[in-house]
Amino acid sequence: MPKFHTAAIRAVALVGHGGAGKTTLAEALLVRAGAIVACGSVEKGSTVCDFDAQEKAAGHSLQSALVNFAWEDVHVHLVDTPGYPDFAGQALAALAGVDTAVCVINAQTGVELMTERMMRAAAARGLARMIVINKIDAENLDLSGLMADIRDRFGPACKFLDLPTPDRRQVVELLEHDSGEADLDSVAHAHRELIDQLVEEDESLMERYLEDGKDPSASELHAPFEKALREGHLIPVLFTSARSGAGIDELLHVLATLAPNPAEANVPPFFRDGAAFQRVPDADRHVLAHVFKIIVDPYMGKVAVFRVHQGTIRKDAQLFVGDGKKAIKVSHLYQLLGKDYLEVDALLPGDLGAIAKVEDLEFDSVLHDSHDEDHIRLKPLEFPKPMQGRAVETQKKGDEQRLFEILRKLELEDPCFRVERHPTTHETVIFGLGEIHLKTKLERMAAQYKLELTTKPPQIPYRETITKPAEGHCRHKKQSGGAGQ
Repeated sequence: MPKFHTAAIRAVALVGHGGAGKTTLAEALLVRAGAIVACGSVEKGSTVCDFDAQEKAAGHSLQSALVNFAWEDVHVHLVDTPGYPDFAGQALAALAGVDTAVCVINAQTGVELMTERMMRAAAARGLARMIVINKIDAENLDLSGLMADIRDRFGPACKFLDLPTPDRRQVVELLEHDSGEADLDSVAHAHRELIDQLVEEDESLMERYLEDGKDPSASELHAPFEKALREGHLIPVLFTSARSGAGIDELLHVLATLAPNPAEANVPPFFRDGAAFQRVPDADRHVLAHVFKIIVDPYMGKVAVFRVHQGTIRKDAQLFVGDGKKAIKVSHLYQLLGKDYLEVDALLPGDLGAIAKVEDLEFDSVLHDSHDEDHIRLKPLEFPKPMQGRAVETQKKGDEQRLFEILRKLELEDPCFRVERHPTTHETVIFGLGEIHLKTKLERMAAQYKLELTTKPPQIPYRETITKPAEGHCRHKKQSGGAGQ
């Protein structure tokens, strides 16, 4: 049986703009939790999450990557997401697999395009949201101005959960501490703001707090904290330096003790026949799982990455895909640590896992073990429409079939990559979110699949050409005099 029960599982996505340090932060969390021995470097191409050759060359994430670790008797599933707009599809898709979105902000560059986009998307999905201000050891920072901008954009719910010390080598936790030296704000004031926000979530707690003036205990504040996160009344703000280690222990503690487990989080928006379907995160119920990522691995084949929402998936289980009548067998069950597939015997509600070599599975597929769960769907995510197009053709004759097979694989992996065979121009056109997005696809086809292509702007299918005979009649009346002349 799994070592952790559902109440001790956390599913978290690191989101935000490129360059905020999400991958380095994931690396620091893994090292501190003992999941890896030493921190890799994005610049050297040695991190767990940026394992792809293209990512190493680019120096930033191109796809989401999953890792997991244990901390304080809690099992944390972490999804590191790309931060540049051209790869927003991978970042947005990850939101379907988690309960908490941790938005990482670069202390030097502040709130950027993907910061706002991912915060809005997480709120629309009903996820708990936290903000981590990273790189606090950089010079010439205006943290006060940054915090004012954060509150201006995301509202007064943004409250400090910790504060950096004056030397920015450590942070001061605020839920249980009301004194200490800190930069940016006084510990006492920030502590009072946080407590005031939390007691508003519980009427009896607030009455007692106002009567005796004593702070509630950490255990008494846990339920109000969870409620405030669920309802968006609180967006905790934390500070870290992933490189120096400042704030890493405190962030781990928050993820383990304050981030919602599957039972505490908002209910995922499943529906059946137009009506809401209430999933129950109970290990003894019928299985219900949702695929939020597809990987086409050169060795493992087609890999479906999913979140278990209900029931227990065990190795050798028989599962149905969507409304399909034919069951599939789960021969092997995995959890991911970057590029490594770690085989497990079972997955519980809240777990993120993977199965390989099941051709019927695609992005957004629903897995279940009983026809009682037929017709259940998860509310679709809203993705930006791929509008940037390039016409492609093979340089070698006879490669056309290979081209279509490879493009199909790329489509499976990326919800914002589209392929179209134009009926008028007979061109094969690939669509993405921008030039960089398309460039990475073309480079991958050349490097991984050894397929050389010629590209050009798509032809515009003009419609002025006469295509068939037509006949029409009209009467022309000409006035020859009178007041109208």
